[in-house]
Amino acid sequence: MTPDVADENPLGPDAVEAARKLFAGPIAFLKSAPALDHLPSPDVPEIAFAGRSNVGKSSLLNALTGRNGLARTSNTPGRTQELNFFDIGAPLQFRLVDMPGYGFAKAPKDVVKKWRFLINDFLRGRQVLKRTLVLVDARHGLKDVDMDILEMLDKAAVSYRLVLTKADKIKPTELATVQAATAAEARKHPAAHPDILATSSETGLGIAELRAAVVEAIG
Repeated sequence: MTPDVADENPLGPDAVEAARKLFAGPIAFLKSAPALDHLPSPDVPEIAFAGRSNVGKSSLLNALTGRNGLARTSNTPGRTQELNFFDIGAPLQFRLVDMPGYGFAKAPKDVVKKWRFLINDFLRGRQVLKRTLVLVDARHGLKDVDMDILEMLDKAAVSYRLVLTKADKIKPTELATVQAATAAEARKHPAAHPDILATSSETGLGIAELRAAVVEAIG
């Protein structure tokens, strides 16, 4: 293994344990931002979570932080309509950003437009944003609306990583196929991290590795 590859995937036992300890410390909801002028001061690194509506973003954030009620979950797609910020660590180490879900066809057009502009403007202009985690439902793989986001992130030169959610909902052989196809697509995108993480907020699959990936991204 070359040094470059080792640097790209430092998710060994030490990294996993360090991330576990960090996420076991203080974590608190900071604020919701319905528009860019409500954003917190850009004084610490940020990791954003993006994904289609109902991809399991809030559930994954709760599993990641070990706090069941930190991010609100709902069976109604499109519930999250603002940027929600969470402080990690004391003293403050970094922030997680729960972004509005995209691709929800039943939402009013003016609401969809507002969400899209908020997402685009935040991702393009936030200098402390270290990486965006783009969540993809393992049962469905990448959709056209996901590809639109990837293209936008590429053009904005925003580093991102693809994370499969709900991996427990499909057979291991199907998961392996989806993961390989997603990795192949990621290699076509200049701003994408090459490694794909498969996760489940229900079984805990991949959660420890995702924590380590978050900490690695802010380093």
